[in-house]
Amino acid sequence: MAGATLAESETKPAPILDDPYLWLEEVEGRLSLEWVEERNRETMAELRSDERYDRFLEQAGELLNAKDRIPYGSIRGRHIYNFWQDTEHVRGILRRTTLASYRAAEPEWETVLDVDALAKAENENWVYKGIAWLAPGYERCLVKLSRGGTDASVHREFDALAKSFVEDGFALPQAKSGVTWLDRDTLLVGTDWGDGTLTESGYPRIVKRWKRGTPLARAEPVFEGRREDIGIWPRVMDSGEETLPMIDQSLTFYTGAYHLIGDDGKLRRLPLQDSADLAGFYAGRILFTLREAWDVQGLTFPQGALLAISVSAFQASEKLPRVETVYTPDDRTSISGVVVSRSGLYVALLQNVKGRILRFRADHDTGRWSSAPLPLPANGTVSVSAANPHSSTVLVNYEDHITPDRLSEYDAGANALTLLKSLPPRFRSDELQVGQHMVKSADGEAVPYFVIHRKGLKLNGSTPTILYGYGGFEISLKPSYSATIGKLWLERGGAYAVANIRGGGEFGPRWHKAALKTNRQRAYDDFIAVAEDLARRGITSPRRLGISGGSNGGLLVGAIFTQRPDLLNAVVCRVPLLDMLRYTKLLAGASWAAEYGDPGDPKMREALLKYSPYQNVFPDRKYPRVFIETSTKDDRVHPGHARKMVARMREQGHPVLYFENTEGGHAAGANLKQHARRYALEYVYFSRQLGLE
Repeated sequence: MAGATLAESETKPAPILDDPYLWLEEVEGRLSLEWVEERNRETMAELRSDERYDRFLEQAGELLNAKDRIPYGSIRGRHIYNFWQDTEHVRGILRRTTLASYRAAEPEWETVLDVDALAKAENENWVYKGIAWLAPGYERCLVKLSRGGTDASVHREFDALAKSFVEDGFALPQAKSGVTWLDRDTLLVGTDWGDGTLTESGYPRIVKRWKRGTPLARAEPVFEGRREDIGIWPRVMDSGEETLPMIDQSLTFYTGAYHLIGDDGKLRRLPLQDSADLAGFYAGRILFTLREAWDVQGLTFPQGALLAISVSAFQASEKLPRVETVYTPDDRTSISGVVVSRSGLYVALLQNVKGRILRFRADHDTGRWSSAPLPLPANGTVSVSAANPHSSTVLVNYEDHITPDRLSEYDAGANALTLLKSLPPRFRSDELQVGQHMVKSADGEAVPYFVIHRKGLKLNGSTPTILYGYGGFEISLKPSYSATIGKLWLERGGAYAVANIRGGGEFGPRWHKAALKTNRQRAYDDFIAVAEDLARRGITSPRRLGISGGSNGGLLVGAIFTQRPDLLNAVVCRVPLLDMLRYTKLLAGASWAAEYGDPGDPKMREALLKYSPYQNVFPDRKYPRVFIETSTKDDRVHPGHARKMVARMREQGHPVLYFENTEGGHAAGANLKQHARRYALEYVYFSRQLGLE
């Protein structure tokens, strides 16, 4: 019956509590790696033998390495910086051009850092992880590099004008560090300072002030958090007119405290809700959003609202100043981004999972805010692609499921957009249509989803269909243009669906909170309801339905195929959590207790045990042939989750495929070659399982 799950069935066996595969949690252990090598060899031999593999690999490689991709970048001074990868630059290059040149069809790029050349020269498996810039000149930066794609990275000072690393400059050893510039000669650093300096989640617990020319070990302590905190992070908020150095104290994944660092070195905690999230610094005001309703100053500010307080008023009194309302979303609207520019404050919204952008201005005297919408299409995803508090230039992007990305420059004075660059079509979309549907979940909640398929589709349940979901951490799944999905699946006659289930952020904090901890099953019920509705509408059928998800989405599809294997015939489960009784003991898992609940708490353990895939896969159940993928270098979600699940399923006699990339981190790929291989493997698998020729 609709909405029923095996988790609720009286015939469900007792969860399996023994754990004979703990040895697979030894990431680099000899036996573990031998087991991985054997599984990889089996999977590659089977999937590469399919006649479609080479074609998919070539097509995915061409799409990912295409020279006519939009070179998205960041505005840094008078330059636009872009990180670019292709067949000639596998690890990638950091390059720049002027804004005037960027407006041209073929910008004149200047290479600043060649990561391939650096890796070769230093004999290191470097993966580029980003940059921390020194504003407003943007002449110096800290380049973040990872060995193999891990979250743990090194930071090295780089001179962007000289295009070289600074001799005897700032350098941080490999760790999960947080770092920001105070000035040219001073950093705020949170890192691994030695024994006892990390939180239980493995993140920095202590932030120090590091002066140029002094050893890192002599950096001056600024703030020390608790071991039970998630992490302590330095931050500098920049309005373009002034900066605010501060400490972010992450109490849990969704709560925290913010401490301003005054000119006198004294720390002053902002008098905000613990669940408030800082969103920006604009017009002398700190901006923040609410995860929960806030009763203060005789008013009730609803969850999801964007609010502001005067910095100068707080500094003068050290008390909460008057709270200003910038924007209040309704039940079907959420704030997806807040960006500061000289030309205004830009707030990106999702309204029924479709995007719009408002530009806000503040009246310095009255504290009143005014807004105007940007002239954008109404049925896709819109975002501020690039902006900077020291520049009036704002670049805006639009895309939807079948419309390629369009990058435009926004003129605030004229409230007009000028198209700069557009992605050429990567697949035939003229024969495709996009529908948005609603379905009632088990508890009656209306859940939206998108589905893309050929026009005139015969609704007889025969269409091979992939259903994708995530449903966690307040992350929204927005309409997006995917060349690989389009070329390798949709163009060949398959259908693709995206479920906007609870746990996500599509409708703000309430949508997320509805599936937290003991209510996690709601997310799975939502996904089940979408799968059933796809069959009810005749779009597909269980024999033709596959599901896909990664990370928390890997947990989602793991829960679905163990609860309702009758609904589907294919599963791609990527970098997943699967052992929910041990997840807090593995790598960064302890930081997610606010999302899933702590298995050390008896009530939470009971809830987790009901759906934890590793404990709820049984030898007498029939499951589809599952494809599980992970990465040896994933230091966020432990590869042991995937390994142990596969080992248990093999022991029970279930057909299962497994592939573990030896590098790539949580992204499951360190470069475009590896991502192309992943796409080829996955779409060969889906084609075989679901019968798409």
